[in-house]
Amino acid sequence: MRILKFLALLGLGAVATPALADPTDPPPAITVSGSVAFVSDYRLRGVSQSDTKPAAQAGITVSHKSGVYAGIWGSNLAGWGTFGGPNLELDAIVGFKHDLFKGTADVGLTWYNYPGGATLTDYVEFYAKYSRTKGPVTLTGSVFYAPPQRALANYSNTPFSRQQLEDNLYVAGDAAVAVPKTPFTLKGHIGYSAGNPGLGPNGTSVAPTGKYVDYAVGGDVTWRNLTFNLSYVATDISAADAARLAPQFTRGQNGSGSISNGTAVISLTATF
Repeated sequence: MRILKFLALLGLGAVATPALADPTDPPPAITVSGSVAFVSDYRLRGVSQSDTKPAAQAGITVSHKSGVYAGIWGSNLAGWGTFGGPNLELDAIVGFKHDLFKGTADVGLTWYNYPGGATLTDYVEFYAKYSRTKGPVTLTGSVFYAPPQRALANYSNTPFSRQQLEDNLYVAGDAAVAVPKTPFTLKGHIGYSAGNPGLGPNGTSVAPTGKYVDYAVGGDVTWRNLTFNLSYVATDISAADAARLAPQFTRGQNGSGSISNGTAVISLTATF
């Protein structure tokens, strides 16, 4: 259970008591931050990666004062989301963040990795984000692009299956509104995926039903370094489109319902 060992190590870091810094000291050149989270359902762009079951997740990031950063992030998986391998996703992330036009620009790439899994499952995706805060409102626009890769190819039995390299585009907008003098923040998200309508060689695919919209509405409650979130997450993937990818695209992979159906998702996150 590598994911449990990974979470345990991060948990130890979260409870460790750091030495108090002198407020007059200059900011350190390198900082380390991280998080541990428990979610009722791991949803990636509206689609469950944990077979609509709970997941434990953790990540750690090392940042330099120049804006360069690198990190790893992991989660357990289930059902379709295992992609022919173990119940583990372990992503590597590198990027650069810098202030721009009174906001923050963030560019980088993520390597989605499934250790010990079948071949042709890992893939790379580039991203660019821009966020700006004015008063209690923070708006973020994001673009994600995975260049043509075999893991994203269409290997399904649809009329459009070509079993060749495919790419994937995802654009998203997010809004967060902090309620003044309270620990509450209201949140909204909408995203658009454009990829192949089938599945990759081992089930992998960022947008497994071609073109669709995902959205979420909800809110956070924060206390110290803990954040509780409740959101409703859904997609506009039709029952017919989901049925074309059965049994992989159903709960338990037995035809009992689509893993892209709307649902309430709760999470508890500790940051350090």
